[in-house]
Amino acid sequence: MENNGLYFGKAEKQKLIDFVIVSDLPNSPEFTDHHNKRNIFLKNLKDEGLEVETSNFSDDSNVVFDKIHAPDAVLRRYGEILKMKMPIKPMYNKAKKFTPDINIEGTDMLEQEFAAKELLPEPPSFYKAYILKLAISQKCKELIYPNPDIFSDDQNHFTAEYSRDKDFLFDHNDENFFPPSKRTRIVEFLLKRKRFSDDPEDDFAFGIKKLISQGVYSDAYPLHDGAIGTEGSRRHDLYKEWGSFGKWWKFQPLDAIREYYGVKTALYFAWLGFFTIMLIPPSIAGLVAFFYGLDTRANDIAAEDICNGAMANTTMCPICDKFCNFWPLKDACDMTSYKRLFDNGSTVYFSMFMSLWAVVFLELWNRYSAELTHRWDVYGYDPEEEHPRPEYLADLEEVKETRVNFVTQTSEPKPPFWKMKVPRFVMSWTILGVLVTIALIAVLGLILYRMSMIVALSTLNYQTVKGYWSLLISITGAGINLVFILIFNVVYNKIAVWLTDKELHRTQTDYDNALTLKIYLFQFVNFYISIFYIAFFKGKFVGTPNKHNRLFGYRQEECSPGGCFMELSIQMAMIFVGKQFLLQIMEYYMPLMWKVLNLIKLREWKTDESNTEENEPQYVSDFRLVQWGHDGLFNEYLEIVIQFGFITIFVCAFPLAPLFALLNNILEVRLDAKKLLVQHRRPIAQKVKSIGIWFDIMDTLTKIAVVTNAFIIAVTSEFIPKLVYTNVYSSDGTLHGYVNFTLAYFDTEDIDGGKRTDNTTLPEICRYPGFNHPPWEADKYQHNEQFWHIWCVRLLFVVGFQTVVSICLMFVRYCIPDVSARLKDTIRREAYITKELIIRTEKPNSQRANMSDS
Repeated sequence: MENNGLYFGKAEKQKLIDFVIVSDLPNSPEFTDHHNKRNIFLKNLKDEGLEVETSNFSDDSNVVFDKIHAPDAVLRRYGEILKMKMPIKPMYNKAKKFTPDINIEGTDMLEQEFAAKELLPEPPSFYKAYILKLAISQKCKELIYPNPDIFSDDQNHFTAEYSRDKDFLFDHNDENFFPPSKRTRIVEFLLKRKRFSDDPEDDFAFGIKKLISQGVYSDAYPLHDGAIGTEGSRRHDLYKEWGSFGKWWKFQPLDAIREYYGVKTALYFAWLGFFTIMLIPPSIAGLVAFFYGLDTRANDIAAEDICNGAMANTTMCPICDKFCNFWPLKDACDMTSYKRLFDNGSTVYFSMFMSLWAVVFLELWNRYSAELTHRWDVYGYDPEEEHPRPEYLADLEEVKETRVNFVTQTSEPKPPFWKMKVPRFVMSWTILGVLVTIALIAVLGLILYRMSMIVALSTLNYQTVKGYWSLLISITGAGINLVFILIFNVVYNKIAVWLTDKELHRTQTDYDNALTLKIYLFQFVNFYISIFYIAFFKGKFVGTPNKHNRLFGYRQEECSPGGCFMELSIQMAMIFVGKQFLLQIMEYYMPLMWKVLNLIKLREWKTDESNTEENEPQYVSDFRLVQWGHDGLFNEYLEIVIQFGFITIFVCAFPLAPLFALLNNILEVRLDAKKLLVQHRRPIAQKVKSIGIWFDIMDTLTKIAVVTNAFIIAVTSEFIPKLVYTNVYSSDGTLHGYVNFTLAYFDTEDIDGGKRTDNTTLPEICRYPGFNHPPWEADKYQHNEQFWHIWCVRLLFVVGFQTVVSICLMFVRYCIPDVSARLKDTIRREAYITKELIIRTEKPNSQRANMSDS
């Protein structure tokens, strides 16, 4: 077998390289301490049983590759320490099969299982149609499932927690008994814990992470099992089947991903794939709602009344102070007509469906992830006690006070609570508040832009522009907002990392959770604040034409006749679709930029023809790739969770959001796979039992979505005013006269700021959106009874909507348990079989031992 840099080059027997650590230390006196630390570290690794082979890339280069191989004895020892679950011998796997006539707790189960014979009698004739159905089903499976010739289903084996005392259970003759993901995890476990100092007083001189942070080593990484084009390598197989855009309709080979990259990476792709499949029902429902609006658009009585009916030439009051003139209502024709696409009778039902869908998705994911984690032997996994982060120890180097960790019984620095922890915590959350305020100021700037655009467009004499002024302002404003969002994201992420570094989080898990919360809060405010403004604040507090409520001397923005729902839809569409498109481009090409920087950095390595990129060893090729890092999946999760917020919190304003999310995620799965296989080094396999804090964030978003959708329908859309009008105020039960019902009368002599001087003639009366008394009544311009009637119905709708949805959600959660009864029985059976196998196998062993003693 060709070496290609995957095995030790000088060993008589092929020894797989499990890990590579790279150093770039000049041979000068000032780096003597670094060389000593490296030598001590390597000596301790060898003392632990690991084998190390050192290679220089070239004679005139300081770059040194320390290649590490874990012998079988080390793997077995630490497989037991880490409580890894390993497959038992094939003969014992037969005990896992179920038979319908054997009770799960039956004492004679094993004997009957081993004695059972699998006979397939000729099926009766009336089963022919059923068999044909099965054949068709099998063909469909072949179409959508991964190629079984490449990714065989080898996960149906029985596993047990590894113990050297129970070696008889396990098949050590299998060369893949310890797959690469488990081998790298064992080696990484040792790398994180071996010391690099002989000073017994230096309690924190251990771990590869600290050596990298001090510059002793440059990097540490496991190897890919070959180049992308290497036939027979798992990387090539995954690239051909999983990373191919031409196979977008196929399910992912999750077991192969888990074996190659580990559980943490596989669980992300399983979650992304499951989420993508679950988007199909809401995508169909959103299309139905959209086409319903499209189909009924021609029959929209209110839009027809504004465009060509009796209200078309109604004089509307000016929308700004000085430069805006009175305008005819028909100028709002297009905006009102397009709004029907999203604000129609199906909106309420679609919102209720999406609220239920979000909970069903989370409950089904819990159930599915339980099946996966059991299949991958991490169900109920309890991570080992984490050591302190090297960065945490570096920050506390000057701290003299220590404490003994109860679990590990090692000495750790104890940061002063009042002098270090409290000031850093206060500083962190103060800056967080400032950044949120900056995001709010950006939205305020966007509001001022829209106000100034209204004035600017009102001075133009082009009738076409005036007819689309609201649409033009909404689109340009949303585009500017998207640019600000993407810029703020980059800045906020860097600040969030800096703030979390200052908070002195002891373990990597605590650090990751704190960073996740901060960045998600930044992103939540950044992406959603402008949408919240349009949905719940714009046009709600403008006052009346005789007395406007002003902001910095400017009149507040007003909604076009019919409300702000169409502007909300445009804002949602621009940010949601634009974000996905631009982030996809950045996500794929940013690693390429880092790879180019690596190549520039390493350009001096090529000293002769043999060191071309095509001929170089795998450990050198991988070093040229981009480091995946511990938090490599963070941005992937963040992107999809932000998307989840869009399609739940504001989905009633843009029913096509699930469809765009579905199309994006079909591309996202293959794009992430291709990026991971081609541009990044192989990540270190990590064990996790869930997607962690991301599930809690999505669960919170689901609860928020119920409230926001209820208020958007009640307050922002015209559903409630139209409902009240048709049932109470309409003479014929239709929307004829509805537009007139929603517009109040105003005497132009009472206009705010006195009589306008830039108009030679003024109409006596103009109209404005609102439910207020006319000027000829005593309490003119005050809210009338229709206003209070509509608001009463709005509040009743919000309460009723949330009550109905909440009851449905509780019912759904009750009907879908997190762990299926079948899985619970399977876990109990496997525990029982393991005990029985051990007892039945140890019994003759102990008898033979007694006989030999006697």
